[in-house]
Formats: sequence, structure tokens, C-alpha cells
Amino acid sequence: MQLTGAEIVIECLKEQGVDTVFGYPGGTILNVYDALYKHSDEIRHVLTSHEQGAAHAADGYARATGRVGVCMATSGPGATNLVTGIATAYMDSIPVVAITANVNLPALGKDSFQEVDIAGVTMPITKHGYIVKDVNQLADTLRKAFYIAKSGRPGPVLVDITKDVTANKAEFTPMTPEPVERKSAYTDADIDKALELIEKAEKPFIFVGGGAILSGAAEEVRKLAKKIDAPVCDSLLGKGAFDGHDPLYTGMLGMHGTKASNLGVSECDLLIALGVRFSDRVIGNPKKFAENARIIHIDIDAAEINKNIKTDAAIVGDLKEVLTKLNEKAASKEHKEWTAHVEAYKEKYPLKYDETTLSCPYFIEQLDKATEGKAIITTDVGQHQMWAAQFYQYSEPRTFLSSGGLGTMGYGLGACIGAKLGRPDKTVINVAGDGCFRMNMQELATASRYQIPIIEVVINNQVLGMVRQWQTLFYGHRYSQTILNDEVDYCKVAEALGCKAYKVTTKEEALPAIQDAIACGKPALIEVVIHEDDKVFPMVSPGAPISEVFDADDIQ
Repeated sequence: MQLTGAEIVIECLKEQGVDTVFGYPGGTILNVYDALYKHSDEIRHVLTSHEQGAAHAADGYARATGRVGVCMATSGPGATNLVTGIATAYMDSIPVVAITANVNLPALGKDSFQEVDIAGVTMPITKHGYIVKDVNQLADTLRKAFYIAKSGRPGPVLVDITKDVTANKAEFTPMTPEPVERKSAYTDADIDKALELIEKAEKPFIFVGGGAILSGAAEEVRKLAKKIDAPVCDSLLGKGAFDGHDPLYTGMLGMHGTKASNLGVSECDLLIALGVRFSDRVIGNPKKFAENARIIHIDIDAAEINKNIKTDAAIVGDLKEVLTKLNEKAASKEHKEWTAHVEAYKEKYPLKYDETTLSCPYFIEQLDKATEGKAIITTDVGQHQMWAAQFYQYSEPRTFLSSGGLGTMGYGLGACIGAKLGRPDKTVINVAGDGCFRMNMQELATASRYQIPIIEVVINNQVLGMVRQWQTLFYGHRYSQTILNDEVDYCKVAEALGCKAYKVTTKEEALPAIQDAIACGKPALIEVVIHEDDKVFPMVSPGAPISEVFDADDIQ
């Protein structure tokens, strides 16, 4: 059948099972929006307040559901406003397809109104990018985009379409989406080498990253930990891949990891790294990271092997598939003395905070209590992000959504909206700092427009908390441009944008505010006022070994 390019876009989205698109219209993409209007009963379009919000919403939708998130924007500034969201998805390996439109083909390259080479701009931050100049190639290009976004190590793909292509007609033949392969490149010898190291280890430790969630390997991780009796730590993006309530769980690893995890990994004789990229925030000084250990690294991306940390055995493949084989072949082991040693670290160095006053850790614990640990928590970036990772007990994959690699302030609210629309059955809460909330607070208007019952928590310490913490510890208390003690009233902002608002200034007010916000069925904001000098501990100084982890007691 003959369809316009715009109609082909919609048919391809339907073909891929897309039910939700986040975006913002403009001149060059009008034909697509006109076609979308005719299919509004099949594809829900969410008009965000800013294109960056659309990109983050598509990302949050993808993280929460495991499906491809989709966002749209017009040419020029519309397209460039997607860039931060695309980069966020790229750094964290999140499958997103960003569809943009550009000026007519004859006007390309002539500095036309709102013309930007968005495919060129995003080349370093996408798995692949296309510019479609022929309507006959449009359907195949969109199909390839979805396949690439999902396959192997996932990531964002950009499809830029000239406006005349959206108007021109071509023959369209519906197709069933190609099954996605997660190709592995390991051999039996690779498996055997890993099994040999596991068999010989007396002090094994498992380190779980975001790849375990992307692969759907949570159950396989649990089986391995139980079979070889090994403690388990995680990265920020690995939260929920291993149950935070399990006795073998030791907490996060790295700069703000627990002492049990950091000291345990520093003492182990085998580190089994599952779907991790050994980020600098995790490993500290690479020359002294797990220096007593042999290292097994399992990852679907061969480029990650030996990139930051030299390994003794590597398996390049889909984590779920690889762990299934390891679990079948590995002998059951007991390491009672080792696990008791690590457990003693957990008891000696628990996460703690000042319990005499209202603090973010206290509030996060109340969130955990009110939601029975079953909510989806999104975060922005900073102290509140670390506290949300430390003090909420994640027991399921895809329940902690945060910008790990790029560290994007302003990420959480858009992601929260996307996650709630993808998982309407879940309570979805964004934890932000007051500095982060200012970045994209306008997305509360999106939540209220569609009556999306999310909860935005603003941890208000009237400073850029994490930057201030560094200024306190490493910059001689010189608080250059990190103080936010102005007259902004966040509750009034929320109410003006159509949301319910609560202000929490005491511990006693915390739980009732959370319970009411959950029960109200409307988008809500809870402002939580804490002290400006509250700090995230434990901590490792930049560039120091993770074994040199310290907390407030050590400073005193």
C-alpha cells in the first residue's frame, strides 16, 4: 500500500509494539504529528514541557519496562534539546530511539532556518545514527534502528528524517520485527577457565552491575551466589539485580560504597564481575583495586574487557546465558570463614546517620517503610542519589533508575514520568535535590496535565550538596557558587504547576506526608528540609584506593 513517510513512521512504531511516545512538535516534524493525530487511539503521545524531559522520559520508560523508549523532536533546537537525554541513555546502555525531523532535502547544508546536523552532533553518543533522505528507505531504517537499540549492549539510536521525506509517498509492506540476538563470542575454554578460578577460590566476591539488569539475569546471579557461597556487592546501576535483603548482600561498591563492600573486595582472592564497566567511581585507584584477587569479567561488550581493569579470565557474552552455563557446571562450595569475616564488617561498619534530626537517610527509610520496598525509585544526581542508593532496600530489577555514567542533574523527574507510564501498577517516586529540581521542574506541568500520580521528593538543603561536600573536604570550605538560599518556594511552585504539595521539616511529619502523597492519586511534591552540611558517608577520596574508605567517625 502507498503511504506517506509520516504514515510509515507511525506504522513502523505500531509494528514494533510502541504504545507510548514522548515529544514536542515543531515545523519540520508536523507531518509526523498529523499522522500521529489519526492514530491517537493506538499510540499515546505525551507532550512534555521540554525536549530534554521527553528524552529522559523515554529513558525512564525503557529502564522500567525493558522495552525501547521513543522520543520525538523537531529540527534545530528541538533536536539539540534531546542531546543530554541521548547521552544519558548512551552512557548507561539504555535502548532509546530518538526520531527527529530536519529541513527539506534541497535546503540541507544551507544554514536553513532551524537546520542542525543532529546526526553529526549525536554521532559520539549513539550506537548508530541515520539521516533519511529517501522515503523508500524509511521503513527499513526505522526497523534497523529498533533492532540496533535492543541488540547486544543496548543503547540509543537516532533517526533524522528530512521534512519532504515525511510528505513523499512509498510502498509500505508490514513486517514482523526481527528477533533480537544477543550474540556471544566466548568458547568452552573461557567457561572452563572461569570455573577453574571459582573452584580454587577461598575468598570469592561477586560484583554485579547494570548489565545484569539489562540481560534479565537476576535469578542467575542469585543462584551463583548461593551455589559458591560468595558475598555480593553492586554498582549504582546494578541495584536490584541482587536482593538487598539477602544475607550475602554487602551494599554498593566504590566512592560511596559500604565499608563491608570496599574492604571485602580489597581482601578477596577472586572477584567475579558481572555486567560492569569498572567505572572510575567504583575502582578508585586502578593500580590498587582488588590487588589480591584474580578477576573474572563477564560482559556482552568485548570493548569493556581489560579497558579499565586487567582481568585473569573473560567471557564475552550475554550474562544470563553465561551464568546459566556456569551454574550448571560449577560445584557447590562453602566459604563459612570468609562470609563470616565479611558479615563481621557489615556489623562493625553499618550505614548510619544522625538520628536526632530530620535527614535524607531517615526520609529514604520512611519511603522504604511506606512502600514496603516495592516502589520504583528514580533519582537525580548528587547526595540524595547516593542516600537513595544506600538506604532504600531494592529487591527487584528495574526499580532503581538513575543517571550513572553521565551524572545528569535534572534526569529524574522526566524518568519518573516515563517509568510510571510504563509501569502504572507501581508507586513511582523521584528523589531530587533542590539544585537538580531547578533544572527541569517544569515537567511537573507534564505530570499534572496528564494526571500522572508520581511523587517528586525535593531534598532541600539550600546548597548544591555534593559539590559543597567536596568543597568542605578538599577545597578549604570555599563555597564558590554552591549556595541556593534564595526565596524559591518549592511547594508553591508545585501547586502553581497543578500538583499537591507537602513540606516536611521534622521527622514526625515524614511518614504521614509520604502516605498521603501515595494515597492522593495525583502528582505530588514533598519538600524535605535538611541541614546544609549533611554529608554522604562512607566516602573514598578521588584517586585513592577503595580500601581507604572513611566516614564521619574517621574524620573526627
